[in-house]
Amino acid sequence: MAWFNVLILGIVEGITEFLPISSTGHLILFHRWFQLEPESFQNAFDVCIQLGAILAVVVLYFRKLNPFGGIDDEGKTMTPKKRRKILELWGKVLVALLPAVVLGLLFDDLIDEYLFSTKVVAITLVVWGIVIILMEKQHRQVRFDNLNQVPYKTALGIGFFQCLAMIPGTSRSAATIIGAMFLGLSRIDAAEFSFFLAIPTMLGATFLKIVKNLHGFNASQWLMILFGGLISFITAYLVIRVFMNFIKKHDFIPFGIYRIIVGILVFLLFL
Repeated sequence: MAWFNVLILGIVEGITEFLPISSTGHLILFHRWFQLEPESFQNAFDVCIQLGAILAVVVLYFRKLNPFGGIDDEGKTMTPKKRRKILELWGKVLVALLPAVVLGLLFDDLIDEYLFSTKVVAITLVVWGIVIILMEKQHRQVRFDNLNQVPYKTALGIGFFQCLAMIPGTSRSAATIIGAMFLGLSRIDAAEFSFFLAIPTMLGATFLKIVKNLHGFNASQWLMILFGGLISFITAYLVIRVFMNFIKKHDFIPFGIYRIIVGILVFLLFL
């Protein structure tokens, strides 16, 4: 049953990590039926399998993110100008990462102690569901045609929005995508920047969790983490492609409604 639970949780992680619906909220909900023992391993497992989802982004956008390749994302020979643009994009990602690094180091323990609760997750699921709906109902002006036009100060602003996701249940994707749209990015560019920002953000969180538990788990538990990561990679790879095609024609309102429903379910089942 433990391995079956790992399979289900890996699928849940892969589906929810990059959608604006909160992977944390869904894992809490699914842990009601698919638990891993002990709880300390379960908590580490939830973080570590994010690595698989990260690798899905790297694979899907490898040419767009790799400044040292011979071919760019359009299938053309990499030019010095295109190489420079990719390096600038990484610079913006790193600038956007800074607020989370600073605030995370300062408040990580306090957040775990005071905010990591089912009640907080349920509330933030509902609140951000409403925020998403309200954002989409407003007329927004897209200020940038592509990510190359986004200035560093806007990238920094997106980074501060990402810090809101330190509150469990918010969803890192929701905070960064909605923040980026508020600051003038299109849905597609906001989603892509959110994906790219996830790479260093989630790598750091996963690495920290692995280091803390390097000698705390047995071989079977590490194999479960690897298997869960593989499942989350496969699932996230498929979900990202479907998600990007979806938002080319639709807005985020369905995700807002879905968040509200899940938040109410969490209230009813756990509180």
